[in-house]
Amino acid sequence: MERSTILEMMDAPEIPRELLIDDLGNLRLINHYLGNYRNVLRGLARFAGEQNHFSLLDVGTGSGDVPRAIVQWARRAGLRARVSALEANRIAVAQAAEQTRRFGEISLVRGDAMTLPFRPASFDFVLASQLLHHYSEERVIVLLRQWAAVARKGIIISDLIRHPLPYYGIRLLTRVLTRNVMTLTDAPLSVRRGFTLAEWKKLFDVAEVGSCEVHWAFPFRLLALIRVGN
Repeated sequence: MERSTILEMMDAPEIPRELLIDDLGNLRLINHYLGNYRNVLRGLARFAGEQNHFSLLDVGTGSGDVPRAIVQWARRAGLRARVSALEANRIAVAQAAEQTRRFGEISLVRGDAMTLPFRPASFDFVLASQLLHHYSEERVIVLLRQWAAVARKGIIISDLIRHPLPYYGIRLLTRVLTRNVMTLTDAPLSVRRGFTLAEWKKLFDVAEVGSCEVHWAFPFRLLALIRVGN
């Protein structure tokens, strides 16, 4: 299966409000039931180690569900977390504000992943969850290098692995789950825009931002842990 270069509806400059809000709700369900939260928390647990506190930047946070899951995990573990959630879309930012209003550890920032409004070494960790498959190989490398400058300790990548099984699986699942045309279009297209495990490894090697552990996670997910400056 070749990688698709077709842009997802999510990447359009203007998206009808109700369509996007419904799609974000579907994405929260998919993140929960298909293991994205579990994958992110697995990576963070490996990175945080025995620290009793950490700061994290979530790039492209969508409706803020991943930061919320992180803070809930940190509270259970007795850790102090400070999470900044960056999102460019104004409707998504409003939804994130609603989803995270009871979590004082989370700060929302409207901004672009390509031009981070933060100083170097502002956070312990930078997280990109379900984000990098939206970009070309060249831009992925640029983003990784920019994020390495902002992270003091590491970068966590949780994303999709391109393969026919998850492609046809998510097509079937979303047809059962929703009638939202955006979810029906973008969910399988996201898989086709993803990279194979070998392609992911090559991107991390070319970026040269630090030592990298690459893991396959069920179902067809990538978890990459990059220790910056090593």
